[in-house]
Amino acid sequence: MTNTTPKTTYPIMIDAITTPLEDSSIDGITYRNVPISFRSRVIVALMRLIAKPMLARMSRATPDKLGKIQLRVASLVWPDIEDMPIRYDIVGNVPGHVFGDISQTSKPLVLWLHGGAFFLPAAPNAHLSMAARLCKAIGAVGFMPDYRLAPLNPFPRGLNDCEAAYQAVLNAGFAPSRIVLGGDSAGGNLLFGLLQRLRNNSLPMPACAIPVSPATELGRIHGPSSRHQLVKRDPLLPLAALVNVTAMYCGEHDSADPEISPLYMDCQDLPPMFFLCSSNEILMDESVLLARRCQAAGVDTTCHVWPVLPHAFPLFADVFPEARQACEDIAAFARQHLAGQ
Repeated sequence: MTNTTPKTTYPIMIDAITTPLEDSSIDGITYRNVPISFRSRVIVALMRLIAKPMLARMSRATPDKLGKIQLRVASLVWPDIEDMPIRYDIVGNVPGHVFGDISQTSKPLVLWLHGGAFFLPAAPNAHLSMAARLCKAIGAVGFMPDYRLAPLNPFPRGLNDCEAAYQAVLNAGFAPSRIVLGGDSAGGNLLFGLLQRLRNNSLPMPACAIPVSPATELGRIHGPSSRHQLVKRDPLLPLAALVNVTAMYCGEHDSADPEISPLYMDCQDLPPMFFLCSSNEILMDESVLLARRCQAAGVDTTCHVWPVLPHAFPLFADVFPEARQACEDIAAFARQHLAGQ
């Protein structure tokens, strides 16, 4: 039988290491033309040589070794962001990092769900610094729940904690229309799981949502297409590690469950969305395809695909100066949807 399904093509086939993408919009997806410096390109190449194999080894670690890795990450030096104190506290019954004075419920609140392949805690020099700077940029306070991690706490425990965190900030007095929900990588996966639960339980949606390089398909290691097209070029994510990550996180649950693989979720009635990803990462299609599904469902959706930089690159604004523009874009999007609330 002849396959008559048209082949979908994206500008990702351009060499993202040597040629920036043209500034263009295709089917509602914006491909950014951002000059990337030689210095940043060298760092990207070094990440491919050093960080990528390291993440592969982590994904194969035994539970006791993963526990030691989790402790090591959590013990890294916290960032010092002027006028934005950070502390570890409990909101409702959920522990996590608090940014600013969370008793000021008249301010906007950033609820950021950190990534880390479902088995790593928030990295101070990445997740904490980015969330703190976002809070400062939009005049908000923030909370980053320290949700439970695989392999000892597989799905749905981490998502349960994120749902409890959202309910806790509502109970504290924050208006949903003043909440900015964000998440990177695995945190982007949790973001969509949380939005599904809010809708299914008739709870109020946040003002907007910002998924950064979200992991949205845990059922098929071989797809979507960018996984095998970019497997060698991705500077950070080892494709083979997804097998171990999926096994740790999903356990015996059906990996096609939309709370696990939100690429297949019902996209109706979601808040305004701002997707960011890189054309140089194996998870690129997962943002593009889900953004298109959101657009088709009538959701106010923006999706920016950047060249060259690694997975979840807004976290690395201290390393890549170009990523600061992406952070400014995130802040501008949040301000736009908080305006007048």
